Amino acid sequence: MAEVQRPTEFSAGGVVVRGQDVVVIVPTRRAANGAKVLALPKGHVDPGETPVQAAAREVREEAGVDAEPRGELGAVRYWYMRKGKRIAKQVDFYLFAYLGGDVEDHDHEVEVARWMPLAEAAEALTYEGEREMAARALSRISSDG
Repeated sequence: MAEVQRPTEFSAGGVVVRGQDVVVIVPTRRAANGAKVLALPKGHVDPGETPVQAAAREVREEAGVDAEPRGELGAVRYWYMRKGKRIAKQVDFYLFAYLGGDVEDHDHEVEVARWMPLAEAAEALTYEGEREMAARALSRISSDG
């Protein structure tokens, strides 16, 4: 029987929607192959913070916008290597409604933050799990009418 490994790292992220658009970022940190990454804002959960609070903080820091949580979208689980060790990671994603702020007001960890049509993001984001979260957000806002 295969060993089930629990995630050893947890993060939280946000899909911030304004109309039919979503905030995406290009982090300064590149993919393992050196390529630029198109991603959703996300980051670690600080002690004493809930995942949704962490997601809101990361959205503010990485994308420069303030947003209000509108519900859970799901979790993305994956493995990555650090110093020769396999790390199990889980990122909980939340749907957010844009409240205010400017995507130019992002922190130093981000090269570019910008608005993109949500349907385009569901195809263009670098990582499959994040494309799935964008697709779920699109489905959710489409059904809300």
